[in-house]
Amino acid sequence: MKKTKNFEEPKKLAFTFVLEGKCEYWYLELLRKHEMLNINFAPKLPQKKNLQDQYKKIETLVEESEKVFWIIDFDTILKETRETKKGDKTRLQEFKELYDRCKVNEKIIIIVNNPCLEYWFLQHFERTAKCFGTYKQLEKPLKKHLPDYEKTEKYYNNSRQNIYQKLKPYLSIAKANAEKLGEFNLDNAQKAVTEMYKIFNLLECCEQARNSVIDKFEDLE
Repeated sequence: MKKTKNFEEPKKLAFTFVLEGKCEYWYLELLRKHEMLNINFAPKLPQKKNLQDQYKKIETLVEESEKVFWIIDFDTILKETRETKKGDKTRLQEFKELYDRCKVNEKIIIIVNNPCLEYWFLQHFERTAKCFGTYKQLEKPLKKHLPDYEKTEKYYNNSRQNIYQKLKPYLSIAKANAEKLGEFNLDNAQKAVTEMYKIFNLLECCEQARNSVIDKFEDLE
């Protein structure tokens, strides 16, 4: 077969992440660093962290990205909903409006962790569907597996073994456990859930597609 003259590396996909907290930022930065993905992988921390400001950030990013991931710690929404004055719009109602807007755009992927990111970490070590209202309630079972865990940049980026390195050997377990919990459902918003597995599944699909293109080119040589 005639040899193909030139091969162009598949275009890098642009994935952007809109985050509420620094823990998500540190974790995703470590993922980007260690996996060396052929993806423009950009976590963003909005200066203002209310839902409307996060959504506005998504609207500005969606035109320049193949996918925009919006990662939500749902314990905050539930807490602020409980604290809403009678007659005022609750944070949950506000989120539902934004959630419905996002769902009609296939470029936006909402990732809900209820209560928080650490519920994803816990799934690396044990399968549990237990509802934890806050990180504080989750802290004790998590520290059975990560006894020195702290929500600090120093802990996440430990030079001896960072958080991503600690969790990576159990990633397939975490994905399986998280998938069994199912997806977030607004009609059952109290349900414990972590949708972080969707990020890893999509990243794997992108890498497989890229490798397939390269393999086909090599077959032509």
